Amino acid sequence: MIWSKEETLPREELEKIQLERLKETVNRVYEKVPAYRKKMDEAGVKPEDIKTLKDLAKLPFVTKQDMRDNYPFGLFAVPKDKLVRIHASSGTTGKPTVVGYTQGDLETWTECVSRIACMGGASEKDVAQICFGYGMFTGALGLHYGLEKIGAAIVPSSTGNSQKQIMYMQDFETSLLVATPSYALRLAEVAREMGVEPQKDLKVKIALVGSELLTDAMREEMHKFWGKDLLITTNYGMSELMGPGVSGECLEHCGLHINEDYFIPEIIDPKTGEVLPAGEQGELVITCIKKEGLPLIRYRTKDITRLFYDKCKCGRTLCRMENLCGRSDDMLKIRGVNVFPSQIEEVILSVSELGPHYEIILEREGYLDKLTVKVELAHSTDSFSELERIKKLVQSKLKIILGLDAKVMLESPNTLQRFEGKAKRVKDLRGIK
Repeated sequence: MIWSKEETLPREELEKIQLERLKETVNRVYEKVPAYRKKMDEAGVKPEDIKTLKDLAKLPFVTKQDMRDNYPFGLFAVPKDKLVRIHASSGTTGKPTVVGYTQGDLETWTECVSRIACMGGASEKDVAQICFGYGMFTGALGLHYGLEKIGAAIVPSSTGNSQKQIMYMQDFETSLLVATPSYALRLAEVAREMGVEPQKDLKVKIALVGSELLTDAMREEMHKFWGKDLLITTNYGMSELMGPGVSGECLEHCGLHINEDYFIPEIIDPKTGEVLPAGEQGELVITCIKKEGLPLIRYRTKDITRLFYDKCKCGRTLCRMENLCGRSDDMLKIRGVNVFPSQIEEVILSVSELGPHYEIILEREGYLDKLTVKVELAHSTDSFSELERIKKLVQSKLKIILGLDAKVMLESPNTLQRFEGKAKRVKDLRGIK
């Protein structure tokens, strides 16, 4: 189902809307936000210089550090008494990034999430169980109101107490699950521990997953637990931009449609900042062109992807971003080699004897980086020769994919840490003595 007509506009009409909203936004932030005005003046650009969409490249980038430097409300374009909602990141590495919404922003947010929910297969007939944490995190409330608007019945179960989550799924006949991919796997695991077979005893038909990277291998792993008929679609967003609702995957599974009448995407070279042509891989940059409270311009997401502008088979004309391959700030530099955790996950999930739970540990011995991958076995075995075979197979695959030698440690089933929110797979101990 297509939620709104804007999703199918001809490119020229869409770009006309984008340019009009871009000009208005640039004028407003230059007038209302001293920090923006300072950055634009330093870059030698004025609002009247923005005459075409290509002129967007003249504007300076905004980063998460800018938000922290202007904590809490220094980048806001409205006074605090115009805000009706405030969210913030966890702030585990310093000051949190604070985001705020006017009433108009909440309506925009709900519209965008309703679109991506419909893209992902949701409808008014669904009972949607939201297993994101409610609170300062934007994911739960964003999906809540978007799904509610299309008519779905919401079960706001949040995270934790996984056995009760399964009880709700049984009793309420949950048909749509909202969770991270890793927590969706954990719920299936808990269900089986309770004697409940997810594929037969539950009625979950759709999984709208987000907040973590969904690799093809992880999608297949979810199908193993929940059944091959489970419709799995991913969506993308971040609290700085709005929350979930920036883009979503349709049933064609050929990328995530960006709500371009609300967000203008660019792909840049993460080192030089140069704008790259369509189809080339680089860092995603997003400009918010309809937000009132916090209209970020050219925000560097650090996410690595590429953009495609051909019309999708689903009928939408909105451009598509390729499913993320990782983040530039998640990229690990190991002995001079660039490594994304998703590459290691792909290897692990390609080995049938292994489960989906793993941990990446980085240490330094002398001047040399040491990579260790801990991974659970799918089933216990006491055969030393079998364990050695599996270990050598994983080491060989990692060597081929990464070009690096890695130590592989096989753990018993159900021993590594489980995550209810975003999974934390990497322990980088190289700077710890």
